[in-house]
Amino acid sequence: MIPRAGAIAVAGLIVAGGASGVTSRICLSPLLCADTLQSPALAPRPASTTATVSPAELTAAIGKLGAFEYSDRARAAQVVRRAPGPMAVPALLQATGEHADGYVRYRALVLLSTYADPRVPDEMERLSTDPNDRLRAVAYAYFERHPNPSLVPQLLEAFDKEVAEFVRPALARALAAHGADPKVRAALTRDVTRGQDFFRSTVIEALGDYKASYATKAIAGVATLEGPLQDDAALALGKIGDKSQIALLARLQQSAPRETQPAVAAAICLLGSNCDVHRGYLVKILAFTDKIPGYQELLRGAAAGLATLAERGDGEALSALVDAGIPAQDTTRAPIALALASVAVKSPPAMLAAFETRTDRTAAVELLRDGFDMLEEDFAEEGFYVTIRRAYWAAKEGSATRATAQEIIQKLEF
Repeated sequence: MIPRAGAIAVAGLIVAGGASGVTSRICLSPLLCADTLQSPALAPRPASTTATVSPAELTAAIGKLGAFEYSDRARAAQVVRRAPGPMAVPALLQATGEHADGYVRYRALVLLSTYADPRVPDEMERLSTDPNDRLRAVAYAYFERHPNPSLVPQLLEAFDKEVAEFVRPALARALAAHGADPKVRAALTRDVTRGQDFFRSTVIEALGDYKASYATKAIAGVATLEGPLQDDAALALGKIGDKSQIALLARLQQSAPRETQPAVAAAICLLGSNCDVHRGYLVKILAFTDKIPGYQELLRGAAAGLATLAERGDGEALSALVDAGIPAQDTTRAPIALALASVAVKSPPAMLAAFETRTDRTAAVELLRDGFDMLEEDFAEEGFYVTIRRAYWAAKEGSATRATAQEIIQKLEF
């Protein structure tokens, strides 16, 4: 298995699933106007979110997006997010195109990605061929969220050439969003069994996330082979949802190595077979590895399995991650926190709803913060922040939703 922490950090800037297309309306603020994200509802925009940001402050803040100290970078991003769109978008476009610091260009592009402005997709397309790996990765992550069939030939051409470890995973996911295209199907299915294990792992994961039944045979073949991709393949079979694969997974329960068993259990649960038993098995692994150190690979597998279930609406799996992570010792807490963060960026509303009802909400948010510190997925994190900020303004004053969103915003320094 490719270690989950490493896969997330290297593949960075990836988020699962597609989203609605870009509208022609100019967004005044990504904090509040975010129909490019998951919720169709827009929250009201109070004047206080933008009135205090001047053009000079915005320019200075953009220049500090690449500051050495994290606190300086975080404050700079806060200023940019709170600037009015008609001021921020041109400034960010100028930064992505002209700034001398490549990291500033990257961070400016991440922030720009949240605006529903017609100039954004054009800039993403332009930068998809930029020599800067980070810029290309953001562009492809954006095209995953905003699939454009006219770009498929360009994406396929890039897929034949792209070898950067920061970029190819995002490109694979952008292609996976076009699973109805026969040429895309052929290219992705081919890479299930071709190339470096890390790249194959990200393709298999993307195919699972997009329920790519056309690749079931190829993925099942990988699942039968003991090795670093066996657990990825098993989990992808569960995500795809073909119940005829239960027999294969049952055989893997008898033959696959111990470290692969959490993925097999999660996959069987996803296919609707004895889910309570298999979820309970994953929870027991978290407890066992917290008491007896030295089983990190097994721990990561169980945390990733529960995260996969939680991403698909399993509230018990989400609660189990939080329940186990809050009191855990550091070596156990870290993989659980990272798994929780991966759920958050893929399902922000589910995370917010789960935290609302917890009596230990502060501890849960701190666990999530620890996960975000390790996640290194700036594009996905920005989408999460915008969704939570919008939920804050949409909720009634004094409600649990607003209080929870406020605590998340403050502790994650949004």
